[in-house]
Formats: sequence, C-alpha cells, structure tokens
Amino acid sequence: MGLFSWKENNSGGIVAPDERLPYGATVAMGIQHVIAMFGATVLAPILMGFDPNLAILMSGIGTLIFFFIVGGKVPSYLGSSFAFIGVVIAATAYAGKGPNANIAVALGGIIACGAAIAVIGLIVQMIGVGWIEKFMPPVVTGAVVAVIGLNLAGIPIKNMAPTPFDAWMQAVTFICVGLVAVYTKGLMQRLLILVGLILASVVYAILTNGMGLGKPMDLSGIANAAWFGAPNFVSPVFDGNAMLLIVPVAIILIAENLGHVKAVSAMTGKNLDQYMGRAFIGDGVATMVSGAAGGTGVTTYAENIGVMAATKIYSTLIFVVAGLIAILLGFSPKFGALIQAIPLAVMGGVSIVVFGLIAVAGAKIWVDNKVDFSNNTNLIVAAVTLVLGTGDYTLKFGGFTLGGIGTATFGAILLYALLRKR
Repeated sequence: MGLFSWKENNSGGIVAPDERLPYGATVAMGIQHVIAMFGATVLAPILMGFDPNLAILMSGIGTLIFFFIVGGKVPSYLGSSFAFIGVVIAATAYAGKGPNANIAVALGGIIACGAAIAVIGLIVQMIGVGWIEKFMPPVVTGAVVAVIGLNLAGIPIKNMAPTPFDAWMQAVTFICVGLVAVYTKGLMQRLLILVGLILASVVYAILTNGMGLGKPMDLSGIANAAWFGAPNFVSPVFDGNAMLLIVPVAIILIAENLGHVKAVSAMTGKNLDQYMGRAFIGDGVATMVSGAAGGTGVTTYAENIGVMAATKIYSTLIFVVAGLIAILLGFSPKFGALIQAIPLAVMGGVSIVVFGLIAVAGAKIWVDNKVDFSNNTNLIVAAVTLVLGTGDYTLKFGGFTLGGIGTATFGAILLYALLRKR
C-alpha cells in the first residue's frame, strides 16, 4: 500500500493500519482522537506556562511528521509530554501561574532532547531493536504500558471531582460511555468516547443549568473567543545547564514510544518492530520542530491507544485527519473555549475510561506473549513496576526529578537485567 493509499474496510470488524473507514466515519473518528488527546495536550502546557493553542497546533504538525517518517505504518497521535513538566519548571524557575517568562531557555533543552531521541532512532535503524528488546521483553513493556494508565488514574479521581456532585457526574459519564460501548452498533459504537461525552454533557447541563444541582456550564467564553487567531510563537535559547537538565527525558520518551509500538503490535496482531527506529526518529524530529516554534516536547499518546483499544480501528488515515484538525484548531481560540467549556467532571469520567483502557492494553501484552508469572523474575518485575508507577514513586538527582512513570520504567528495566536468569 502507498503512503496515501488505504483499502476501504466497512465490515464492522478490526480496521488495520493500511485500511480505512468510509471518509465520513474517518473524519468522525479523527475528531474523537483529537478530543481524547485534548485534555492532556492542553493541561501539560498550562502547567509549564506554555501557550495551549500553540501546543495543539504543534501536536497536529508533530503527528503529521511522525506519519511521514514511519511511512504511514504506525498509528499514533503525538501530544504534549508530561515527562517534561518537572524539568522545564526546574530549568525556568516557573512560578506556576500565567505565561512562563523563561520559556525560551526550556525550548533549547526540548530541542536537544528531541535530537537525542532521533539519534537513538538512527542507531536502532542501523543495528536493529534487539539491544533494546533485550532489556525490555514483554513482561517489562507490558508493565510500562499498564503503568502509564495507572499513573494517570489519580488525575481524574483526585483532581477532577472537587465536589460530591462532580464525583457522581464522573460515574454518570463512564456509565454513558459503557452503555454506548455495549448497547449500540455501527458508527455510534465506534464513537463511544465522543458520544458518551456528549450524552454526559447533556445530563450535566440538565442537572446544573436546569435544576441547579451543581456548577452550571459557562458558555460565555465561547461567545467571546475569536474564530481565528495566531498562537504565541517563541524562539529558543540554548543554555547548557537547561539542556543538561532536560535531555535525560529522552530516555522516558524512548520507553513510551517502545511501549506504544509494542501495544499497537499486540492490538493489531502485526509485528511493527521494523518501524521502531523510525518511530523514535519521528518523535525526536517532531519534538525538535515543536520546541523550535515555542511548543512543548511531544510523545506518542497513551490516550489514543485507549481509543484504538476500544474501537478496534487502527487506520493511520484517522491520525492524518486528527493532525490536520489539530492544526486548524491551533489557530482557533473559539474551539479552545468550546473544549474548556466541557465540565471538568465529564472530562474526568472520560479520562477514567481512557486511562483504564491503557492499563488493560498493557495487560494484553502479557496475555498475547504468554508471560509466565510462575517465573519469579517476571513476577517481581511486574509487581514492583506496577506499584512504583501507580504510587508515583519519585527520585531526585540534583535538579532532575524522575517521576512515577520514569522510575517505573527504569525500575522495570534494571530489575529485569538484575534478576533474569542467564
């Protein structure tokens, strides 16, 4: 199949990366993937003091860069990486509110980090992925993928339900998604995240705006926002200290990319290892381009793995559409206002579903590869990794902070190297 050639598949079953749905359904699925990534892609830049609209724009450009570099073979969306938050805050001394005055210094480090990822990708292209797989067999990659979902679980549970009413609305939301997933058919079932979100938002509006049971939906921001507007571009500054602080994040992004490709391989039943080096290069180049424009570092998005796991649609054309939509939305403050009008509790309920699906995708890697948990090496590696990631076990190395996903990833790799039988 050519780079822009997909065979239509309207069977209602699994849609492979080189296949596509009818174009109308493809656009709808692209919108669903944009919504799935939107919360995290907007939240990460806000936490670092970046322009959220620019982050959306660069996520779309990064997704298209990734698509071209992997030759359209690996379905993936690239969004703002949370792995950069701690080091960017440390490098810029960001106070935590409003625009980051020292953002240019962080951008130089982000570009250097992207270059490191690309170099590792080139090495993988030359000598293969075996040296990485030696340290990251299925028991490790499955645990790392599962941890990505489990580590994020605290965000909707702890931070997106400030009142008892919001907690109940989260439950209403994931029930809506579940009902759509189980009791509908065809396109509506495939759009379970999007349809569930819309239904829950309608319920929320009835209960709050109509009955006064909670904080009403505020749509004034949508009316006041401009339809079109350029984001705030920033030029990078290359500072040695900031670069040394931020570059190590490359290892985390390599692990995330490896886990992504392994998860997609497990879900599609196709071995995508031959594209691993290209995936690293794609993420590295996309991160460099994003940093050069003033955007955040990007990574393959776990949220979109969750959507693929739920819909069984892996068509790479959907991610081309999603990337183009994100680029358009990056120039539209009004759309940003629309997404921000979605109630926090509803987004939290959707996040519970998506993050849970990510965790299950990790378990699927274990099942598909028949990981033997009667083997104490596998048992200890999986057990410790899950708790490190879920508990957000954090280590500090001077000014560098390694959070739960990072400690779980390195912990899994080091434990397996230490405990595996020669």
